[in-house]
Amino acid sequence: MFSLDRMRALHAVAQHGSVAAAAAALHVTPSGVSQQLAKLEREAGQALLEPRGRSVRLTRAGRVLAAHAERVLAQLAQARSDLELLNEEVLGPLRIGAIPTTVHALLPPALATLASQHPRLEVTLREGEAEQTIPQIVTGELDIAVAESWADRPTVLPPTVSAITLFSDVADLVLPAGHRLAHRRTVDLAEVDDVPWIAWTAGSGCYEWLVHVLRAQQLEPKISCTVGGYPTQLALVAGNAGAALVPRLARGAPPAGVRILTTRPALSRTIIAICRAGEEQQRGVQAALDALRAASARFGAEVQPVR
Repeated sequence: MFSLDRMRALHAVAQHGSVAAAAAALHVTPSGVSQQLAKLEREAGQALLEPRGRSVRLTRAGRVLAAHAERVLAQLAQARSDLELLNEEVLGPLRIGAIPTTVHALLPPALATLASQHPRLEVTLREGEAEQTIPQIVTGELDIAVAESWADRPTVLPPTVSAITLFSDVADLVLPAGHRLAHRRTVDLAEVDDVPWIAWTAGSGCYEWLVHVLRAQQLEPKISCTVGGYPTQLALVAGNAGAALVPRLARGAPPAGVRILTTRPALSRTIIAICRAGEEQQRGVQAALDALRAASARFGAEVQPVR
């Protein structure tokens, strides 16, 4: 039976080319490696090393035994990894930031899954727009951010993060029921030139997106209300305060007094989950991404078009 430490010493010499380099890799002295190899030669009954100038090289027997050592050490490493996975739990803090529409619709089922499957995972959730949460991913204040990227105004991501696509969504035009275009099913946005607009608060990504969309249709937006929350925007449209562009994910049951129309051009967005590059396999992050994917699969089918 060969000693594991001696097999490790032989493998290190085969990998690094010299006793000194092997010693450095193993964090022992060169004399310690030499002693282990001398004992291994006695156990093998054959010479494993031969002089080569001022260094050494493996003999044929040494190469054969080194190949076995490599397989044995790899198998032991796999066994150790399997045991660690068997006993490892998903636990500790996990911080998520998400845009409001996903906080309302996507996060509840995802958090319920995490609570059921990983009860020792300590999840905290912050509502925030992408311009707030993505920098917090970069600085390490958040572990995952759920954000949006509009087809006509993509979200720019820093190179230090990774993005995972969850599902797609569409924004529709919401008009007061008495508006001259309210009888249509589809409308060119350029036609909506006689009504003020309801937007999110000035300076937010949603506000800037609305301005971008309207200006692309040669419309200079007259914004009458800036409020957070699409249910409030729908209520204001019902009160004849203006028009709004509302994602289907955020719409729910529309109030009386509004009409919902599809638009030309279509306004589509992708919901994405963002984490620091390389952390997708960190167990807590991976568990959360899996939960978000599962919730997206269930919810995506519920993002209904205009009837």
